Amino acid sequence: MREPAEPVLSEMIAQALRQKIIAGELLPGARLSERELTSQLDISRNTLREVFRLLTQEGLLRYQPNRGVCVAVPTDADIIDIYRIRRLIECDALRNAYPYHPAITMMERAVDDARRALREEDWGEVGTANMQFHAAIVALSDSERLMRLYQHISAELRLAFGQLADKEMLHSPYVEKNAGIILLLKAGENGNAAATLETYLNISERTILAALARSR
Repeated sequence: MREPAEPVLSEMIAQALRQKIIAGELLPGARLSERELTSQLDISRNTLREVFRLLTQEGLLRYQPNRGVCVAVPTDADIIDIYRIRRLIECDALRNAYPYHPAITMMERAVDDARRALREEDWGEVGTANMQFHAAIVALSDSERLMRLYQHISAELRLAFGQLADKEMLHSPYVEKNAGIILLLKAGENGNAAATLETYLNISERTILAALARSR
């Protein structure tokens, strides 16, 4: 018997919304209208509600009384947990990567994209390119499960970034740090690459938490 298409469609729509979050197109706290989304996506309300259920389980959406379903706003505890997971996954991927892995080309392309966006002062695109760089680091692991997990983490991370006004401060310092990690990796200095990344993830985490504290 053929499996029903509804679960497949729900996951496809959920993936499209995840990508919108990762790209910064859906901002933290934004209310999602069932009427507008069912019309835009040409899907039933039942399908959309299943999409909402999936993304709520992942922590990307939340139900708010009197407002309905909204894009999640990560808490300090969420951010600390996100960075803990990032250190575990990304640093391990660097330590165990081999110098000619095809994902290194993806890392280099992401740095090139970030530099181009930096020259144009397009901070949103700098952020997107930086996130593509880190997704490429995870691809060094050759683990489909880790890459799927990291995609969810990336969406939550973009929501954390979305709460901050100064995107230049948030993204621009890390473009050349990313380039330095590639150089270390290609030179076979995996341990130094992982240590460099761990240090800068610690700095990034503290920067975000401090900026959020100042904004309250």
